[in-house]
Amino acid sequence: MPVSLKDVASVAGVSIKTVSNVVHDYPFVRPTTRARVQKALDDMGYRPNFSARRLRNGRSGTIALSLPELTPYFSELAELVVMAAEERGLTVLIDRSGGERTHERRVAGGIRSNLTDGTIASPLAMTAEDVENLRDGHPIVLLGERLSHVGVDHVAIDSVAAARAATEHLLDLGRSRVAALGTARRPAGTVALRQRGYEQALRARGVRPERSLHGDVELFHRCDGYDAVHRLLAARSDVDALFCFNDLLAFGALRALRECGRRVPDDVAVVGFDDVEECTYSIPPLTSVAPDKPAVAEAAVGLLVLRMSAELPVEPREVFPPYRLVARESTVGG
Repeated sequence: MPVSLKDVASVAGVSIKTVSNVVHDYPFVRPTTRARVQKALDDMGYRPNFSARRLRNGRSGTIALSLPELTPYFSELAELVVMAAEERGLTVLIDRSGGERTHERRVAGGIRSNLTDGTIASPLAMTAEDVENLRDGHPIVLLGERLSHVGVDHVAIDSVAAARAATEHLLDLGRSRVAALGTARRPAGTVALRQRGYEQALRARGVRPERSLHGDVELFHRCDGYDAVHRLLAARSDVDALFCFNDLLAFGALRALRECGRRVPDDVAVVGFDDVEECTYSIPPLTSVAPDKPAVAEAAVGLLVLRMSAELPVEPREVFPPYRLVARESTVGG
């Protein structure tokens, strides 16, 4: 039989209310009493009855995680979000939006509001106006680049600073013709921020950014990086370094460089972004900007839980988890 609060109270010699206060980590419990109750909870194997709690408060106990696609970065992040949610007794419903604005708006607005209590979303196509219209409705936390100054909770690393650090790493190695892979003629969102960081690093070292060193892509997949490098080298055979705006572009670039007879890192040094698990096992292992993905997941779930449980309006919060550059053989050799 499941262990009840009444059972624990009887063993610990306290009231049911005191046991409840300990379970919910309320502060007004004497340390000695808290220790005695916690020991009873542990010894008896007490587990909170989340189902009953949900019936009482009218919640489903399920949150949605909406991602544009299930590439390695988003897959790794999704697993971490699931783990953070499970620690809070929540289930995660994962949705793939495909970067379609209509789909993103429906999910962010609570299309499955009878199934989910809130949404963590990483939008690609939604506009600031779309998000602003959601601020007083379904609880939501945004991942990724900020959509103007919208009033919703937001979690993202500093893409400008991270891109600048990646480019500076290549410049510190003595590379002088650093190309950017992942650019666009009309950059927006993530592309615009990482392109800005790349150009800031060049200008700070007295290097003038050149359009001919931009590797434009439509998407951030391996094939896009592969094709862009072939085009880039055909136009600029003197490229000696690549800053790739994500790891998948970098993996495609590594294959293209090999086909073109360029040694990595001897001839061309390569840096990626996201530090997915594959970076450790690519040939050569890929240097990459590593966002603190566990911190991203923990912050997103924590903010959403706060938003779902708040009885009074809570001011929107922004969290910028840290990042670091992980240097591997694609830039520093073996």
